[in-house]
Amino acid sequence: MKKLNKTRRLFFKLFGITIFSYLLIPYKFLYSATKKIINKNLTEEQKKILFNEGTERPFTSSLLNEKREGYYHCANCDAKLFSSKSKFDSGTGWPSFTEALPGAFKTKTDYSFGMKRIEYHCSNCGAHHGHVFEDGPSETGKRFCNNGLCLIFKPSN
Repeated sequence: MKKLNKTRRLFFKLFGITIFSYLLIPYKFLYSATKKIINKNLTEEQKKILFNEGTERPFTSSLLNEKREGYYHCANCDAKLFSSKSKFDSGTGWPSFTEALPGAFKTKTDYSFGMKRIEYHCSNCGAHHGHVFEDGPSETGKRFCNNGLCLIFKPSN
């Protein structure tokens, strides 16, 4: 019984600190120290996704129907992340790719929403882009599910 009460107190203490930090600490200080805002023209929605690991609504990205050849870059730091050759229609509502360019991302395990997922961040600026799943259509078996607001498409000449 004592252990249960101790655990309960610890939970409420941590929960209270989390709520306190979101209410009283200015928004710009919530961003991780490893993530830097480089593009000063980012919208609030882009900042929410890139720096607070948010997600845009499905089927809202203008990049879903992008069919031209070129490269997809990080909306924050302009690092080259994906080739258009690896893009495919996954039917999920977010731009999807079978593979990223070498060294484009760093990954971490995400346990939110009661499941284990692999989250990926730009290796240059640390900005969150999406999750990678093991159900892709190619020999890699990967599906990089990316928030469209995190990407800038640059067509080849």
